[in-house]
Amino acid sequence: MTIKIVTDSTSDLSIDIVEKYGIEIVPLSISIEGKTYLDGIDITKKEFVKLLTSSDELPKSSQPAAGYFEETYRRLLDDPDTTHVLSIHLTEGMSGTVNSARAGADLAGENVTVVNSKFISHAMGFQVVEAAEMALKGHTVEEILARLEEVRNQTSLYLMVDTLEYLVKGGRIGRGKALLGSLLKIKPIASLADGVYTPVNKVRTHMQMIEYYKKQFVEETRGMKVRAIGIAQVEAEVLANKLKETLQQIKDIPVTITETSPVISTHTGPGAVALMYYTEKE
Repeated sequence: MTIKIVTDSTSDLSIDIVEKYGIEIVPLSISIEGKTYLDGIDITKKEFVKLLTSSDELPKSSQPAAGYFEETYRRLLDDPDTTHVLSIHLTEGMSGTVNSARAGADLAGENVTVVNSKFISHAMGFQVVEAAEMALKGHTVEEILARLEEVRNQTSLYLMVDTLEYLVKGGRIGRGKALLGSLLKIKPIASLADGVYTPVNKVRTHMQMIEYYKKQFVEETRGMKVRAIGIAQVEAEVLANKLKETLQQIKDIPVTITETSPVISTHTGPGAVALMYYTEKE
C-alpha cells in the first residue's frame, strides 16, 4: 500500500530525485508579454530569466486551478495500491497554491492531505523528500505529518536580492526607498518567518552576504546534525559556488545548488542567492 507525494514546481527538486521517489510535480504558470508558460514544461529557467530582464513588465504567476489538483489526486487514487495522497506546497504567505490544492482535495474526496510547507525552493523540498522517504519505508500519514512539522521547525532560509528593481515592481518596497538603497548599493537579506517574507539584514557586498550567511549557519547548527544544505540562485553561479565552498569548510556535507524556478526569480531578479538548511539533534 502506497502514500503518493505531490508538490509544485517551486520545490526546485532535481529530475533524479523526482524519478527516484515517484513524486508528482504540479506546475505553476507564468504570464509575460501576453504569453503564458507552464513552469518547467514550456520554458526553461534560463530562457525565463532572459525574458524577465528584457521585459518592462513584471511577469505574473498563477497557481494551478482547483480542478487540476482534483484531477491529479483522482488519477493517483485510482491506483488500487494508493491509500493516500500527501500534497506539499509553497508557503501560502507568497502564493494561493495551497488554497487551490485544498479546494482540489475537497473535490477529490477523502484520502488527500494538503500541507503548507511555509517555505519555498529547497527548504520546501526538504519536506517533500523526507515525506517520500518515509512513505517508501511504510510510515503512516500521521507519522509523516509529525516529522514534517519537526523539519519545518528546524529549517532556515536566507535570501539575498542583488537588485531592488524587482522588489519595487512587485510592490514590496517603494520607489523612493529603492532609489536610496540603490545609491547606497544596499542588498537586502530576508528570511521566511512563519512563511512570510521578512527582511532581516542589509549588506553592500557579496562578501558581506557570505559572512552573514556563514555567521547564521554556524550559530544555528552548533551542536546539531545538518541533514541537508541547498543553495538556490538566479544567474549567480559563481557566487553560489563561493558560498558552497565556505559552508563546506564548516560542515563537510554535500551542498545542492540549483537555478530557482521562474515563480521565485520573478520576485528576486538576477543575482539573487538563497541559503537553506535543516538540522536535527545529534
